[in-house]
Amino acid sequence: MLVTLEGIDGSGKTSAWEALGDVSLDAETTFTREPTDSWYGEAVARSISDDGADSLAELFLYTADHAHHLSSVIRPALQQGELVVSDRYSDSRYAYQGATLADHPRIEDALSFVQRIHEPWTRPPDLTLYLDVDPEVGAKRAGTTNKFEQAAYLQRVADNYERLIAAEPDRFVRIDAEQPQEDVQQAIVEELRQRL
Repeated sequence: MLVTLEGIDGSGKTSAWEALGDVSLDAETTFTREPTDSWYGEAVARSISDDGADSLAELFLYTADHAHHLSSVIRPALQQGELVVSDRYSDSRYAYQGATLADHPRIEDALSFVQRIHEPWTRPPDLTLYLDVDPEVGAKRAGTTNKFEQAAYLQRVADNYERLIAAEPDRFVRIDAEQPQEDVQQAIVEELRQRL
């Protein structure tokens, strides 16, 4: 089973993902994340820190990192019968790169465009836990340290996540990420245990 944690910056995904490592889920579990710590992921990180990075080139960096992640970590773990929990996955690409490319003059529907590019190199999650937080709150929590952590941009990302949730409501579970962190983590653990 592939479980992904998604949400805008400042929603607490990484904190929740890290806390899951200390919880017994009664399943052999691989914890992973995107961008990865491979050289592909390092290229993504360099692009994130560059305000002048070409948005289309950045999409392909993310896609390369995802394809490598899928072949080297996710598929092997799933084939071994393990539970895989990923901090960010393909929906992050759709939501974030869809927002980044929204004003591109040659792309009509950026979110759909990113999905089409990504489709051959992905495997859909079985369950996505969406940590829902207001973009203003997310930006404040994240500290607006890079180009993706501005409230106006995060609003566009959140709107894209809403499109994804509307398209696949059975896959997504919305978790109120504005409640105390311990309550968020407890809600995640309860949902996972119920599904497992």
